[in-house]
This record gives sequence, structure tokens and C-alpha cells, in this order.
Amino acid sequence: MIRTRFTEEFGVRHPIVQGGMMWVGRAELAAAVSEAGALGIITGLTQPTPEDLVSEIARCREMTDQPFGVNLTILPSINPPPYAEYRQAIVESGVKIVETAGSNPSEHLPVFHKAGIKVIHKCTSVRHALKAEQLGVDAVSIDGFECAGHPGEDDVPGLVLIPAAASRLTIPILASGGIADARGMVAALALGADGANMGTRFMCTAESPVAEQVKQQIVTNSELDTKLIFRTLRNTARVAANAISAEVVAKEAEGVEFSDIQHLVAGARGRKVFEDGDLDAGIWTAGQCQGLIDDVPTVAELVDRMMAEAEEIIASRLAGMVAAAEAVR
Repeated sequence: MIRTRFTEEFGVRHPIVQGGMMWVGRAELAAAVSEAGALGIITGLTQPTPEDLVSEIARCREMTDQPFGVNLTILPSINPPPYAEYRQAIVESGVKIVETAGSNPSEHLPVFHKAGIKVIHKCTSVRHALKAEQLGVDAVSIDGFECAGHPGEDDVPGLVLIPAAASRLTIPILASGGIADARGMVAALALGADGANMGTRFMCTAESPVAEQVKQQIVTNSELDTKLIFRTLRNTARVAANAISAEVVAKEAEGVEFSDIQHLVAGARGRKVFEDGDLDAGIWTAGQCQGLIDDVPTVAELVDRMMAEAEEIIASRLAGMVAAAEAVR
């Protein structure tokens, strides 16, 4: 058993979190992750209304009595969702862990904390993590450049970003981006993290509610099969390589405004990929860690395997290196 500040303070057995993923973080996946002893996360805005989120939380609770959380991603929008209503849905449903991401979560923290909810904020830089700590979040998830989705604009990979954050923060840290197996988790712990946040790896499990074609494509893909889009717009996103992401990159090279490519990157098209399995219907997020994924296990198989291998790496391989060095002396 591996115990960390995160497992102790958040009440989960294993230092593994399934991060919020649009169209993917539904009750069946979150429940399976929590049942396996990690922390499952429902993606709040995947649900079209706050009332739907209440129903999804109830559905998850029917499948597990273990702790699970809800992701609330806060992003600038022409027509922003009713965040206050989603927030109230989370509070009234009795959820005790929230993952926030995107913009500054300050307006939400007092309500969540008053309700006894612990907040994990996802950051892509040390300066943002320090700001989040100052605001009073309970933990941060630090996203390296390898991650799926938005890695920020600093392009700092996890091998540097995790220890840089660990050396300056006092609250628990989750390492996010590039982790798909026990080796990555143990490395993250060695770098100073208190746990690992995985998205792409959990998307490629039996309980993940995405089309089988997507899962098999992740297995087929290598670490080279992603594209960075929106670079010229200073809103970088890492997505799977396909016809649409290649077209977006090509158009950006010519010089575009967002309105010129908006029709290609619409969320409804990405949802079609996940639901229908049409891999070129739109853009869909995937991290470089897909190059480390070669199967589609159940969530329980994945978590059990990771924890067993992590303990073996720590107790046998690494400890054996120390013992061998001592013997040489």
C-alpha cells in the first residue's frame, strides 16, 4: 500500500486520480475508478444542465459508495454556462471533492469550502499553482507539456515542472500529463508529487464511455501521434493526430483568426468522434502517453496492475539498486 498526503487528506486508497474529460467523464467511468480505490471524476459540463448533473451524480452514487469528485472547468465564453447553478448542483448533491480547471476558481471556493468540499485546481505553471495555493485550494494538479488538452504556453514538461512545483508549494500536488503506468507514477512520486492524475490512460479502459474505435486508435498510436493546435492563437491544445487537426495546423500556418477554424474544432464534432467512432469527424484530445498504452483493460485491472508494479519498482528495483551500491562500498 502506498500512502501519501493526497490519499490521507482526500480519503482514497491509491494515489491515482481520473481527471475530468469532456464527453468522457461520465458516471460509469468515475464509479469504476473509485471502486478500484482511486478517485473518479465526473465532468460537470458534459451534462447539458445542472439538473442533468444532479442525476449523473446520483447515478454514480448507485454504482459506488467510494469517494468521487466532479470537475468544473471555468473558461471564457461568449455564452458561458450557468456556473453558479452547476456549483449549487454539486453542493446540494453532497459531493465532497471538486476538480477545477481553466480560469481562476476564486469565486467558487468560498461556497465549496463552506459545504466541506475539498478543491483540486489544475494548473500548467508554478506561478498559477502558487496563486491557487494562495487562494486556498486544497491541492493542485500540475499539468506538464506532455498532457492532453491545454498545456499552457510555457512548454515545460513534467520532469521539470513537477519538482519545480514541489519545491515551492506546501499543499498536496498531483502530477498530470504523460503518465500511463506504474513507472510514470513512481517517477512522479520521486519528483515530489503526492499522486498521479491520468486522463488518456483512463479513456482507454473497458468502462470508458467512448467508441471502441477511439480506444483502438489510442492503442495503435505512438507518442508522435498528437498535434498542437491553436499555437498561433496562444491557446495551445494537444489533440490526437487526424485529418481535422492536420487541417487546423495547416490553416494556422497561413495565419488565421479563431473564427476561420471554429467550424473545424466545434465541440459537437469532437463529441461525434467519441460517440460514433468516426475518428476524423472532429478534434479529440489525447496525450503523448498514448505511446505507452497497448491494451484496453478494465479500470480495476489497470489500477491493480499499476499499484502492484509501483510497489515492486519501489521495494525491489530501486531498493535493490541502493543495496547493490551499499554492497560495493
